[in-house]
Amino acid sequence: MQRNFQPAVYIMASQRNGTIYVGVTSNLGQRVWQHRDGVADGFTKQHGCKMLVWFELYATMEHAILREKKLKGGSRRKKLAVIEVGNPAWRDLFAEICA
Repeated sequence: MQRNFQPAVYIMASQRNGTIYVGVTSNLGQRVWQHRDGVADGFTKQHGCKMLVWFELYATMEHAILREKKLKGGSRRKKLAVIEVGNPAWRDLFAEICA
C-alpha cells in the first residue's frame, strides 16, 4: 500500500459559482497541491480551478470511484448543491487538509 493512501473524491473551483472540476485520488493533499501549482496540464490548469471547495474520504478506492462517477454524471446544479451544503462560504479547504 502506498504511503498516505486515503481514497477521496473532491471538487476544485476557479471561484464561487465558477468553473468546477470533480476528481478522485488516493492522496488528496498531494493532488490538490498539483492542481494549485499547475504541475499537470489539463482541465484544472486551463480553467484556473485552484480552490478545494469540497471533499469526501472513503475506505476504499472502489467506493470513491463510484461516488466520483455519480457526481460527474449529475447536473451542474447538483454539484453546486453538494458544495453549498458542505461549504456554503466556498472556503478554500486546502489548509485544513494539510494541517
